Amino acid sequence: MKYLVLLMADGELPAWSTMSQADQEAMMEQFGAFDAACRDRDGVEILAGEALGEADTATVVRTRGGRRTVTDGPYAEAVEQLGGFYLLQAPDLDVVLDLLTVLPPYDIQVSPVVDPY
Repeated sequence: MKYLVLLMADGELPAWSTMSQADQEAMMEQFGAFDAACRDRDGVEILAGEALGEADTATVVRTRGGRRTVTDGPYAEAVEQLGGFYLLQAPDLDVVLDLLTVLPPYDIQVSPVVDPY
């Protein structure tokens, strides 16, 4: 089963730009530990994963009544903004939830990927 893991940029974490070099390096070590934990777990594979730019660097495309509009900024005004994602292949949700304890304390949304076939 595939799962999309969305890492929200808030939670208990300070903004990346306000963190010290040592804190940034410690956080990157946690991401490395997550990668290693996924490699070591049977049936788990990271299919994709990326950090995303700040919310104000996003571009939103909307289509209404057949007309397309393009605007700068995040999709919605919200306290929490999407900071990154992982796409995982895993046996079940419990395995994913266990692995997520290795990551920094993000607010996280996990959604199963629907196989339309």
